Amino acid sequence: MLARDVMTRNVVTVGPDTAVSEIARLLLEKRISGVPVVESDGRLVGIVSEGDLMRRVEEGGPRRGSWWLAMLGIPEERAIEYVRTHGRRARDVMTRQLVTVTPDTPIGKVARLLEEEHIKRVPVVEDGRLVGIISRADLLRALASRQEVPPATADDSALRERLMRELEAAGLDYHPYVNIVVSEGIVHLWGLVSSKAEAEALRVAAESVEGVRGVDSHLAVLPATAHL
Repeated sequence: MLARDVMTRNVVTVGPDTAVSEIARLLLEKRISGVPVVESDGRLVGIVSEGDLMRRVEEGGPRRGSWWLAMLGIPEERAIEYVRTHGRRARDVMTRQLVTVTPDTPIGKVARLLEEEHIKRVPVVEDGRLVGIISRADLLRALASRQEVPPATADDSALRERLMRELEAAGLDYHPYVNIVVSEGIVHLWGLVSSKAEAEALRVAAESVEGVRGVDSHLAVLPATAHL
């Protein structure tokens, strides 16, 4: 199984000039822990995570270190840290050194990257442009699927593409905690949704795609007060 088979395609993103306050609201509203920063042409330039914003809260106030430590400090490092804790735009606070994968990266390698780099998500990039994102939850669902579902075929990949287009056309394509696996013509729905109505809509959309032989839903409803 490859990254393209499990990644979330309709990724919530922000631009380099998006205000930090707006990013914070977006993370809360969408119940996500990080958001990629992309240029107008789709090129990925950074990520703003909850950790980046928390560092801002913790270190944004006045700091009175000892004078001799300040003398030993590197001016460039102090300047960079000041921008990260006081800047008002995504470009100021985002993490620029990114770990990325391509759509053809095996999910085993993706899992190792998340573990080795101690990160919660990894962007999927093709020719420098963001095409998807994979979270730890996506990998867990893929692992669970692999225990029950045979490997996907080329026809299965085509069915998944058709389903993704159907969801996009219906305005149902944004579900950050849902993973869709198609194997032997069967659509397997994994993850969390906000309501039973959304779960039913995803099932009906899958059933409406020509060539789908059946739908196996493992979706659960996310409690209204939950925050992942």
